[in-house]
Amino acid sequence: MVRLGAGMHLVAMTSDTMTLLEARTHYFESNGFGVDGGYGDAWVTIKLFDMIPVRFPNTPGRVRAVRYHDLHHVMTGYQTDMHGEAEISTWELATNCRGMIAAWLLNAGGMAYGLLTAPRDMLRAWARGRHSHNLYDRDFDDQLLERHVDEMRHELALDVEHPPTVVDRLTFALASAVVLAPWLALLGLVGWAIVAALA
Repeated sequence: MVRLGAGMHLVAMTSDTMTLLEARTHYFESNGFGVDGGYGDAWVTIKLFDMIPVRFPNTPGRVRAVRYHDLHHVMTGYQTDMHGEAEISTWELATNCRGMIAAWLLNAGGMAYGLLTAPRDMLRAWARGRHSHNLYDRDFDDQLLERHVDEMRHELALDVEHPPTVVDRLTFALASAVVLAPWLALLGLVGWAIVAALA
């Protein structure tokens, strides 16, 4: 899921002793997301390849998912530039986005971008995701936000590194094929249209 600020690309360094609420507030401030993280904005702007601005509606489904997504940034340490967003997209897909349709769709696009620009980093993010957990199956409430960063990292198995296994590599290959298929199909259609126009 793409989550970019205006010219800001680094996730704020957070203390493990912070609560998730404190760490998220620091993250919002450091990335220029505003007091509410932009949840109330009507539109979202991203920069493809960190250069080309693209705007799309900030739908209720996206807002619902991005509340968790921002906490994932705080706990995983992935940055908010396009590379970091591709990594966290891949990680979230590997951990299972469950009923968050917006997360599935936006993360698929993020992973596809990452596969084109840094496939080895995406494999590492995928392996990390297969051996850890996300927050998508939890209630988003004050009780969650009062939890501390260090205990949540431990609870979600984010404090342990896992080199990619054979199964990780196989599932990564399958997921890569799935997220790239629509773009390859689109590219094929464009190519066909160009050839047809020149014929």
